Amino acid sequence: MASLEELQSDLEYRFRDLRLLHQALTHSSHAHESNADLGDNEQLEFLGDAILGFLVSDFLFRAHPRLTEGQLSKLKGFFVSAANLVKFAEWLRLGDYLQLGKGEEKTGGRTKQALLVDGFEAILGAMYLDGGLDPVQRLLLRFLEPQIKDIDGPSLQVTDFKTALQEKVQARQMGHADYIVTSESGPHHQKLFCVDVVVDGQRIASGLGLTKKAAEQAAAREALERLT
Repeated sequence: MASLEELQSDLEYRFRDLRLLHQALTHSSHAHESNADLGDNEQLEFLGDAILGFLVSDFLFRAHPRLTEGQLSKLKGFFVSAANLVKFAEWLRLGDYLQLGKGEEKTGGRTKQALLVDGFEAILGAMYLDGGLDPVQRLLLRFLEPQIKDIDGPSLQVTDFKTALQEKVQARQMGHADYIVTSESGPHHQKLFCVDVVVDGQRIASGLGLTKKAAEQAAAREALERLT
């Protein structure tokens, strides 16, 4: 397993009880094989998932108090989805730190989305138990604040992510980036749009916005991150 010093540096948090971090990174397959005293990360994942939901709800409520309950719920579902969280786990390189059983190791467990997201949520739970809500809030804001601000679109007007994405897919000879509105909800004056960006027939990212343009730009930015 890679050094936990680097992981703590990336988290911008140093654990007082390092056993909590070890447990957060221990998959049940490893715990069963090694009879580890610390157990596995399933309970910490449960706790982290609840904390994640609460904090995302708080972020959204404060940033967009005029949105309806249905719109807030839809946004929350997007931000806490595995498809969204996995990129944060990948940025932290959690796959390098997970403790896996032999079976999971052989079947590519270090790159499995479900295991990476579970590990990320378990780390949130471990950080909460070790240092309270503040360090978890700071970490999540670092990841989620740009996305939450993008919903209104002003920050997306500074950079044309759609043009940048099209230039990238053309340079890679991947064809053309197409944008598909998958859903729209809310009153006419304050609709919430969900848009998928499709390249060469494959959906590679999605975005949300209060306008189609904002949703398309959010999806394009997400696609650029994935194609980097």
